Amino acid sequence: MTVLFGIFLLTLLVVTAIGIVRAENLFTAVILGGIFSLLMAANFFVLDAVDVALTEAAVGAGVSTVLLLGALALVPDREERSARGRRLALAIITLTGLTIGYATFDNPHLGDPDAPVHQHVAPWYLEQTPILIDIPNVVTAVLGSYRGYDTLGEVIVVLTAGIGVLFLLGLPGAFGDRKPEDVAAGKTYLNHHLVPQVVGLLLVPFIMLFALYVQFHGEYGPGGGFQAGAIFAAAIILFALIQGEREALNLIPPRVLVVLMASGALLYGGVGVLTMLLGGNFLEYGVLSSNPVQGQQWGIILIELGVGVSVASVLLAIYHAFAARGR
Repeated sequence: MTVLFGIFLLTLLVVTAIGIVRAENLFTAVILGGIFSLLMAANFFVLDAVDVALTEAAVGAGVSTVLLLGALALVPDREERSARGRRLALAIITLTGLTIGYATFDNPHLGDPDAPVHQHVAPWYLEQTPILIDIPNVVTAVLGSYRGYDTLGEVIVVLTAGIGVLFLLGLPGAFGDRKPEDVAAGKTYLNHHLVPQVVGLLLVPFIMLFALYVQFHGEYGPGGGFQAGAIFAAAIILFALIQGEREALNLIPPRVLVVLMASGALLYGGVGVLTMLLGGNFLEYGVLSSNPVQGQQWGIILIELGVGVSVASVLLAIYHAFAARGR
């Protein structure tokens, strides 16, 4: 049954991808892109990658769709087609697709216990995580502890991307000086639709509560800082679409967002510096407590909080920058 459902999802993904490529109306392409992300999230869930599914649903189908719709305000609503190079592009895409398809024949079967990935470090993670860290979610242990350096790099990449978008939009300095009272009060995106307004306002508190649950329950179930930050940002963006950007800026002013963008990464790096001051290696959480296992848990909670703060603030800063540019 799972295989049949997977084939069904794959078929929908192919149909949606073709629709995106063929769509000349950019609004249609963006909406189809959101549908594609939802289908990918469902596919990840079927493959038991729930952490990735949460991120894909929140970022791909939620925040990215809103940002792309905001970008449509800056460009024409229809694609300008060019006849030049279409045959060459079709040939390259076909060759690439055939190459990737041929390469998949050498992949191990889904769930094969003898696959190379299951014979490398995965058995060690599964055996040692209950002893060294004592948390059920091995994914969080890998990302937060065993691969703590990599995750710190990912946070820096998110922060750098946010700064880059603000510079591209021409708002690196003006964004921080922007005040809620500078934003004109008036019609919101959804104020003429009663049902989205009522349902949205009811959902926003629950979305924020779920974000907190994902943030501080990531050691025991699917979730963590990346997912929680994206979900929290989606809640604020939904609030802005319903009540207006001015009200959203009153909740979290731009100056605060700018500080939060950097403070999350600084919190992550600060935990590493603290572990060094306590006599351990960089990001060696065991020295944070007299009990090394408890120290590992405290370290993961702190760095995941930094991840959540950075991701949420960067996404919100990008959204507000697009909204300001649209004016």
